[in-house]
Amino acid sequence: MKRYHKTGALLILLVGSVLMASCDIKHTSSEGWKIMPRPLVAPPGVFLEEWEGKSLPRGTELRKVYDKGIELTKRSEGFIYKVYDDLGGYCVVGYGHVVKRNRCDGMEPEEFRRGITEDRGTEILRADMAMAERAVMTLVDNAQDLTDGQYAALCDFVFNVGRRNFERSTLRQVLNRGEYDRVPNQLRRWVNVGLRTWPGLATRREREIGLFFEGMEIPQSIADSRTLIDIRVGEQTDQKTPE
Repeated sequence: MKRYHKTGALLILLVGSVLMASCDIKHTSSEGWKIMPRPLVAPPGVFLEEWEGKSLPRGTELRKVYDKGIELTKRSEGFIYKVYDDLGGYCVVGYGHVVKRNRCDGMEPEEFRRGITEDRGTEILRADMAMAERAVMTLVDNAQDLTDGQYAALCDFVFNVGRRNFERSTLRQVLNRGEYDRVPNQLRRWVNVGLRTWPGLATRREREIGLFFEGMEIPQSIADSRTLIDIRVGEQTDQKTPE
């Protein structure tokens, strides 16, 4: 009987550990703190990179992503109120904010260890988004002429995959040639982490496409490369779409 109790206790501990590993405590304004499944987060990119690109022209103000775009990013990133390790091994908090490039070790700022509110998470997200905004404004020709939806969709994409990956992408090339009918197919390629396609990334790309073509008909599929791209690595030379 004692052996049975020990086995049962071990089983309960094991199941509990699995549940805790797959869940986090989430705060909502309507329901307070509650246990939520931990999202499978792909490694953040843009705000880990030192800015090496062109500065904005003198007198040009950084264009901010409008509220609808911020809401898209928040929905895709998900909110975790305290620090946790994402799939890339980075210590992250809030809406995908990278605290440091290593795993959490208890040495993070007390604010992040104790937990932040969604309002504080939104404040941090808007600050993090600035580098994505700067990347789009300097890497996309005539970025000031983009609609609010187009600009926000591209900023969300860069926030997710990183400035360097966007800079050398076919997506950027087709944007700068004004070939917007090719944008949906190019966005839909960026859905892999390693060799695995992540449904969450596919959903995020569709949200970006919907926002990019807000109020317009989304172009139908054309004969473009559909080789899928690892968002951590970016587009390789042999994956480039032929001109």
